[in-house]
Amino acid sequence: MGQKKRLNISAIQMCSKIGDKFANFNTIQNLVMRDIKQDVDLIVLPEVWTVGWSPKHFRESAENINNSETIEFLSDIAKQCNTWIAGGSFITEKEGHYYNTCPVLNREGKLVALYSKNHLYSYYGCDEGKFVETGNNPVMVDIEGVKTGLTICYDIRFPEIYRAYRKAGADLFINCAAWGLNKPVPWECMTRCRAVENQTYIVALTQSGYIENNEWNLGHSRIIDYKGETISEIKDQKEGAFSACIDFSPMYEFRNKCTCINDIKKSYEVVVL
Repeated sequence: MGQKKRLNISAIQMCSKIGDKFANFNTIQNLVMRDIKQDVDLIVLPEVWTVGWSPKHFRESAENINNSETIEFLSDIAKQCNTWIAGGSFITEKEGHYYNTCPVLNREGKLVALYSKNHLYSYYGCDEGKFVETGNNPVMVDIEGVKTGLTICYDIRFPEIYRAYRKAGADLFINCAAWGLNKPVPWECMTRCRAVENQTYIVALTQSGYIENNEWNLGHSRIIDYKGETISEIKDQKEGAFSACIDFSPMYEFRNKCTCINDIKKSYEVVVL
């Protein structure tokens, strides 16, 4: 059964306008109308696309998940395109607590999963951890039979979460990001490594364009296969969708031949001499 899994994925790279949710809604709507073709199974959006990468604006943009304009907007897109949506992330609020949260909606526009970022980036002048809290658990969702592990940006630096997804049966990883222009090598290496070490496809999607205060997003988004090969990408800063129709059969065949996951030890206790 698993050998017949296929997924037609489109990911949207875009430049958010800081603090202007409705302008960003309009950008996504226009890019969907321009670039998304028929028969797409999954649309992926980048991190904090509703507000842009500006943590000081996070809380003022926050929405309660039970009364969310962003969820309503994504639901309309899902129904319009008859597709699943991994909605990047937006800031959610619950009982005075704030989170950087990725929603997943099905073809009927129903919210089926929420993942809140497990690791918060608060280095080199960034202060995400001052404005949002960490999520409690990894979340894996079944999208058309494809078990998909959700992560957000800085999560990519923690291979443990991806290994946990792989052990739980993941076929696909999604990392929605707003990755800085001055860190191209870590983005290139770590997204590729997470795919190779787990023999799993990954959608590595980041925002593009100017942020504020002379900061820019990297804007090099890719879909990477289980061997680390890039199968679709946008190399530059432009806004738009890039796509791949993935047949998971070769991945399963490769896993059956190269069973390195079976060689993982239960414990790696370090002997200190």
